Amino acid sequence: MPVFTIDVPQGAGPDAKRKLLKEITEALDETYHFPDTRGWLREYPVENVSQDGRVGDEPVRPVCSLEVPELASLDAKRKLVQKIESAIGEAYSGIADTDEVLILVNHYPLENVGWKSSLQSDKPEIVAAVAQLNG
Repeated sequence: MPVFTIDVPQGAGPDAKRKLLKEITEALDETYHFPDTRGWLREYPVENVSQDGRVGDEPVRPVCSLEVPELASLDAKRKLVQKIESAIGEAYSGIADTDEVLILVNHYPLENVGWKSSLQSDKPEIVAAVAQLNG
């Protein structure tokens, strides 16, 4: 159920993009142990990105948004953030300001996630997996 979106400038090659998406998926799988991780890479022309109200004045600072189950462990979050920053840094070095990657971790309680015609809080296997994750 982890979902991620990465907003970056255009310019990385297809192999770099594939590797980036694979590495972030693996980092999320390692952290959450949940199936069905989904990821989107959104690339923008530099002229379509504003940073502090300015367009094109400096390299684009990437943003990665995570939509994930609740996670109590700060150490696990730190490790995940480091892996994501590293993957983005490798894929977009020289294209974006990879020293300034912003990662937004949005946690969702199971009662706020619908999946397969019900809430995840109604699925004992999901409830048990999150309990084990945060145990």
